[in-house]
Amino acid sequence: MISELKALFDYYEKEKGIDRGKMVEALSQALLAASKKSIGPARELRIDIDPDKGTIKAFAKLLAVETVSNPWEELPLAKARKFKKDAIVGDEIELEVTPNNMGRIAAQTAKQTMLQRLRMAEKENLYDEFKDRTGDVVSGVVRRFEKSDVVIDLGKFEGVMTSKERVATEDYTPGDRMRFYVKAVEKDTGRGPEIILSRAHPNFVRRLFEFEVSEIGDRTVEIASIAREAGYRTKVAVHSADEKVDPVGACVGLRGARVKNIVRELNNEKVDIIRWKADPAEFIREALKPIKVITIQVNADKKEARLTVSEEDLSKAIGRRGQNARLTSRLVGMDLIIEKDQHAAEVFEGQMGSAVHHLVDALGITEETARQLTEGGMGDLATLASGVDVDDITEVLGGDHDLAVRIYEKATANAAPAEE
Repeated sequence: MISELKALFDYYEKEKGIDRGKMVEALSQALLAASKKSIGPARELRIDIDPDKGTIKAFAKLLAVETVSNPWEELPLAKARKFKKDAIVGDEIELEVTPNNMGRIAAQTAKQTMLQRLRMAEKENLYDEFKDRTGDVVSGVVRRFEKSDVVIDLGKFEGVMTSKERVATEDYTPGDRMRFYVKAVEKDTGRGPEIILSRAHPNFVRRLFEFEVSEIGDRTVEIASIAREAGYRTKVAVHSADEKVDPVGACVGLRGARVKNIVRELNNEKVDIIRWKADPAEFIREALKPIKVITIQVNADKKEARLTVSEEDLSKAIGRRGQNARLTSRLVGMDLIIEKDQHAAEVFEGQMGSAVHHLVDALGITEETARQLTEGGMGDLATLASGVDVDDITEVLGGDHDLAVRIYEKATANAAPAEE
């Protein structure tokens, strides 16, 4: 047991960096609980461990009394004077009470209870070493899964990536080496101090840009804001106080080398780099490019912007499941209300109405028929007379050949003077 104990102390001190004094304290407490079964509820029982020699002894403080009524706490005065010549009633006498089976007790206890206590001591060391590393990016190996949490081996310590900090599109396999963002180092958890790691946090992308883009590292270029939906898309707004520096170009790198490295680390997550603008309206326009914003009204007090885009651009501006609008809103720090431009629609409707009325007057047809022709691209007499034939008109009218012939003949007749 002595050699095993010394080996255990040496291993944890050298390999895990745990103070030998903490190990002695942990084992003493574990053995104290275990020895009470053999020694009994002795008064002020304590365990003394010599970590260098590997010896274990048990001591108890008993009270010197004339007549013993409780053998676990009292010692006859005559016996007390064998250990202390001038002992009197009421004196405390410390005696060694190491049981003969202490070695067996220690062997059974040390490897289970002590290791549990040592894990706590190890986690305290973890907190001391990592408490100032919140916000860092660290490299680790996926070790195992605990329910929905992923346990990451960081070398001397282990970190935990909870389900909330995982990226939905990523797979984690034991043995995979990856980089992680240190979101927090929490001291008071049910399982002791823990390093909370993340790959979904927006600041993970921020730190990757700081590593990859030297201009961000030396603050020539600054990241103004980041909006991220991990695994799918990230928008990064950058700017530079130096007019000679192109902040977007610096982040993209020569032939896109810099941003490609970041995208590779993020497992091909889309990354949009946007030029930051002080004016909110201009910033929103930049963030939505290449979509053309027709009108924009910003309410700074409500942190709200109402903007219009063309009907063709509306779905792109909103994005799949609202992603583009949502990310842009987070990036600029405003609620966005994106609407279809009604003015263009009104102008178009006006032009349609004018064409319909002209055909009604010129051809003597119903408004419904005229609208069918207009919506089919036959909204003027010249097109009906020379740009199409009777079969084309029949198809637009849903197969009414007779009506198509009448319209074609009348359109040709009305257009003839103009052609002359």
